[in-house]
Amino acid sequence: MIEYGYIPDGEPSRDGEIPARVTAVYKDRYEIVCSFGTGQATLKKSAYFTGEEPFPTTGDFVMINWEADGDSRIVRTQERRTFFARLDPSSSGHWEQLVAANFDYVFIMQSLNHDFNPRRLERYLTLAWQSGAQPVIVLTKADLSEDTQRLLAEASAVALGTDVIAVSAKTGYGMEQLQGYLKPGKTIVFLGSSGVGKSSLVNALAGGELMPVNGIREEDSKGRHTTTHRQLLLLPCGAMIIDTPGMRELGMWDVTEGLGETFTDVEQFFTQCRFSDCRHQNEPGCRVKAALENGELSPERWSSYLKLKKEARYSASRMVYLKDQQKKAKSRARTEKQKRKNSGSYR
Repeated sequence: MIEYGYIPDGEPSRDGEIPARVTAVYKDRYEIVCSFGTGQATLKKSAYFTGEEPFPTTGDFVMINWEADGDSRIVRTQERRTFFARLDPSSSGHWEQLVAANFDYVFIMQSLNHDFNPRRLERYLTLAWQSGAQPVIVLTKADLSEDTQRLLAEASAVALGTDVIAVSAKTGYGMEQLQGYLKPGKTIVFLGSSGVGKSSLVNALAGGELMPVNGIREEDSKGRHTTTHRQLLLLPCGAMIIDTPGMRELGMWDVTEGLGETFTDVEQFFTQCRFSDCRHQNEPGCRVKAALENGELSPERWSSYLKLKKEARYSASRMVYLKDQQKKAKSRARTEKQKRKNSGSYR
């Protein structure tokens, strides 16, 4: 478990529970690794379906009751160091979807031939900073680009304080720059659209084929998703990668801190306005307006900030409501659990 990044918290185990890490999620079944090896697991219903415990995601550390000849049982989710979440595209804007947990770096991947999009980079960066981990921009398929340096500069302009690296899994170009992140016990989550070469990069870093690679259409780089579920993989070097399916939608959820980290160049002007309650519209002495007029701040960058800020504001109000509902559900679950225990029917 130490090899898989587990750090003991010093608390005694309960009723024979042992730690495990979730390496994949398949609807209501989970792939896990623990001190006994790998296996499948299901959730303890009285803990998870009453709201008492947060549902696990790939990368989570959990406590389990191990079963050698069948499904083990996940009884609780341990506290997360970091986690990446987005607005669940299937929830009509009502729910959060956890993508991965307990990672150290977020590799935000775009390809240099057809996929490069600075506005989408801003979205990924905002969510990545919010996760609590260190984002890294990885621009793939450098062998197919004739304008690599210009695109590197464009990415660096929106990824302030973030490493931006161009690579080619096919030729090996730039791959040595990723070695500093591949440390034993460290976990990296790969994020990006379908067709950017996530699986190819996994294989290149592993020095062999860990993930299947599908062909794509050369004219637009579109293709089927190679990765169909989130999977944690242990590389020969001791580092771990959480490979994720391509994301067609990347809605904002809770990005209170991430927005500020991504747009430091925008928010720096707010404290320079004449009035502290400036709305940055037509107020006199507005530093944002001046920056837009003199070219210090581009209209595209300001428009992107406002758009993401609006989405974040809506999501934040939904999040407060949902957290209140979850808190009430947990309280009811504890009450029912105590009642069963007092009546002698608790198991």
